[in-house]
Amino acid sequence: MAGLSHRSAGMIVLALIISSLTMAQPAGPQLREDSNESAEGFVAALYHAVSAGPGTIPDWEKVRSFFLKEAVIVLRTSRTQTTTFTLDGFIKDFSDFYERPIKIGDVTLRPKVDGFFERVVRTRAWTFRTMAHVLVLYEAHIPGAPRNPQQGIDSFILTRSDGRWFIAGITNELITPEHPIPAELRAVQ
Repeated sequence: MAGLSHRSAGMIVLALIISSLTMAQPAGPQLREDSNESAEGFVAALYHAVSAGPGTIPDWEKVRSFFLKEAVIVLRTSRTQTTTFTLDGFIKDFSDFYERPIKIGDVTLRPKVDGFFERVVRTRAWTFRTMAHVLVLYEAHIPGAPRNPQQGIDSFILTRSDGRWFIAGITNELITPEHPIPAELRAVQ
């Protein structure tokens, strides 16, 4: 690009990038914007997929199918720590959770043996064409635990491709006495 100004060279590079992105769109069916699959229903199905009854574990490949392979998951991994995961890291962490014992007071629980359930309590969603944002108030519970289910908020960013939703990202926070359920997800009185 000798002899071109920096601005001209930059414009040519930008034009090449844009044209390559346009040509690189995956082949396949057109988006079905009229599909009946709601963003909220799709997200609720994920909670069902990560839950398992006593003596069973989730189908991790099914769980994986909900996500873009490049998804970013940022979760509260303890009351004081947040961890950023790739999709593979998220699946590994969740699968390890099922395998390891969890001590709550004098009780030791094993999700793989006792089961683990996450339940959607309430959602709020915003959808525009091929994108959606879904806020979820959920409860997580291991049967036999000596305390009430843990409530939390998940924030999902979804994208629609090939006629279905995919999770592009999740962030998560826990409900605590200091940080109660936000107004957007409180029950309507």
